[in-house]
Amino acid sequence: MLEFAEKTLKVKIDTSKCDTCETKACAEACKKYARGLLGIDDQGRASVAHRDAEEVLRLGTECLACELACKTKGNNAITIEIPVKGLDEYLQKRQ
Repeated sequence: MLEFAEKTLKVKIDTSKCDTCETKACAEACKKYARGLLGIDDQGRASVAHRDAEEVLRLGTECLACELACKTKGNNAITIEIPVKGLDEYLQKRQ
């Protein structure tokens, strides 16, 4: 499991699913729509190991392209969590 944070969100990747992924669509989408933060390591798994923690925060554009590409063209291994301040309280009031 790979987890890393961008400015306001957390990316979680089940890298075991990368082993059978033929497209590596996540890295291609990151390169095309963002800044190429996400790469593929020597084992064929999604990785940010080629970047240091400061670069991950600086380069992360929070575009969500990797998650969508993985879901539609890959093995559905990426989950992006975006906390919304006050959402829980708002939902409680609506009940």
